[in-house]
Amino acid sequence: MSADRVYDIFVIGGGINGCGIARDAVGRGYSVGLCEKNDLASGTSSGSTKLIHGGLRYLEHYEFRLVRESLMERERLWANAPHIIWPLRFVLPHHSGLRPAWFLRLGLFLYDHLGGRKRLPPTKALDLRRDAAGEPLKPEFTTGFEYSDCWVQDARLTVLNARDAADRGADIMTRTECTGLRRDDGLWHIDLKDVANGTEQTVTAKLVINAGGPWVDHILNRSLGDNGAHNVRLVQGSHIVTRKLYDHDRCYIFQNADKRIFFAIPYEQDFTLIGTTDRDFDGDLDHFGISDEEVDYLIAGANGYFDRRITRDDIVWTYSGVRPLYDDGAGAAQEATRDYVLRADEVPGGPPLINIFGGKITTYRRLAESMMEKVETFLGRKGPVWTESAALPGGDFRVADIDEIRKSYVAKQPSLGDRTIDRLIRHYGTAAAVILDRPDGLGHCFGADLFEAEVRYLMEKEWARTAEDVLWRRTKMGLRLTKDEAGNLDRWMQDNG
Repeated sequence: MSADRVYDIFVIGGGINGCGIARDAVGRGYSVGLCEKNDLASGTSSGSTKLIHGGLRYLEHYEFRLVRESLMERERLWANAPHIIWPLRFVLPHHSGLRPAWFLRLGLFLYDHLGGRKRLPPTKALDLRRDAAGEPLKPEFTTGFEYSDCWVQDARLTVLNARDAADRGADIMTRTECTGLRRDDGLWHIDLKDVANGTEQTVTAKLVINAGGPWVDHILNRSLGDNGAHNVRLVQGSHIVTRKLYDHDRCYIFQNADKRIFFAIPYEQDFTLIGTTDRDFDGDLDHFGISDEEVDYLIAGANGYFDRRITRDDIVWTYSGVRPLYDDGAGAAQEATRDYVLRADEVPGGPPLINIFGGKITTYRRLAESMMEKVETFLGRKGPVWTESAALPGGDFRVADIDEIRKSYVAKQPSLGDRTIDRLIRHYGTAAAVILDRPDGLGHCFGADLFEAEVRYLMEKEWARTAEDVLWRRTKMGLRLTKDEAGNLDRWMQDNG
């Protein structure tokens, strides 16, 4: 990065929206810089329920445009990243406390047809007394519906967008905080601070994009002195991960007595993910986690449906994310819109600032396209729209080819078990070959099946600097390594960084 370089676009925030915009913009020919004060996807973009979905419940709030756009994105994103996105079937048990069956059938019919579903299988009714999906449930649940959505490794989706942006020429600066923004001589002057060593620098840009997520108003307040900024409603969503609760590969969508929905999803082969909650957040964005109340809420919800009761002793991990929903004045947190708003801040003769309020992971690519339409009004058009059919790194294969890829990886490392090979494919796709083909071999094993070759790849290619980056964002091996093993990994990374 040249100190005297003037970027066309500078993005503040390394979540999914910021990285998606950086990728789209640099692919069109704009010069792009991006800063993130922590690790990529260290905030909301690693704290989701890991779904690429239309949002079935949003139909009740008449958000048809958002649902249609989300549904259309499911199969596009699946095609572009089949290693980290794959289809899931969701089971909705019906009971007297739910909406009438005819109403659910109508909603699921719309869900099937609103977004142009092509490859995903359609909705069907289930007899839970005979179907395997009914076995883990209490006997009173006898009928249900099954529909399609997709799973995503959310933090990996963010990192792969950043990787592709960097490969195309963007400067991705992690652990770099924006400490000031000012307009001068028709340009933005952006003060940056390296969080690790405290060094400071100033870069310039023609246009700035505020993709701070939950920090979007904070950036306006601190960097621009806009002390009255209040555009987002912060909503905390928390999840618990338990030991595996059932053996089949389908998910459940449940509804609590308070009308909120939550999911139970097979997770990382040996676990079940349960969530999410929806509660307004007013705490410290740099330090938060699941509350006792949320834990009790999710346990009680699961125990209302599953025949096997779970307790706190079954929980192996919890995580939370704070969603920056656009503040539309909704009465309850779960009713606030998940749609996004892009708003330009202009002054006569000065460079523009475009802020992102709200959004959801499923629509990040379309949000980036909408952002580029705004950018073009200020900077002029360069390259064409291009991301709709462009594979993310490692995703340059067809779903039908995955068995051949697996066979080739087994041939490279026959000593690795099928579970390890499948994990590498689900994380890296065709890029796993770089890990398996390292000339110095796989190297030291830090625990479970996490080898030195994989960690070096994550450090060299994906900006990983700490054990937390590797264990909880690039992979979920934190579920398998002991505390001592994680500590050894962290020390090794600091010695070899």
